[in-house]
Amino acid sequence: MGLRAPDLPPVAGQYAQLARDYDYVRYGTLSILAALDLHTGEIIANVESRHRSRAFIALLQRLDTHYPPDASLRIILDHHSSHTAKETRAYLATRPGRFQYVHTPVHASWLNLVEVAFSKMSRTFLRHIRVDSLEDVRRRIRQGIDAMNQVPVPFRWKSFGDNMANNM
Repeated sequence: MGLRAPDLPPVAGQYAQLARDYDYVRYGTLSILAALDLHTGEIIANVESRHRSRAFIALLQRLDTHYPPDASLRIILDHHSSHTAKETRAYLATRPGRFQYVHTPVHASWLNLVEVAFSKMSRTFLRHIRVDSLEDVRRRIRQGIDAMNQVPVPFRWKSFGDNMANNM
């Protein structure tokens, strides 16, 4: 988001931090289509202008080439229309048994761990940024994902019962 007014430097005795105008220029939005490998913590993501079926298919194709050809890939998804669109179903038909869909319940996106990665992105490298273009946002997202993949965090499910048994 571009600035209408430049940042103001700190002023001794008045304010200690950089001051910013609340007004900004909105350049548009981007969609991050991502997969999170639960075993390695690696994020495989595409940054797209729109979240349409062809963009989702591009992510599926990337996953298809990333993993061994004999592996069956279990994908946790929300109920976005691109995940079940005619074009997506046609692509899936060319790869029978390769992708197994698991849909989260409606209004339960928190069950999809890639949402945790999205939250981390918004709390870290996307928080309070100022950009000059939509391409600048795209570049920052890619750099941030690359940085996250430098130190991936594998996710381990633990239930309340597991913690209770370990504490006894």
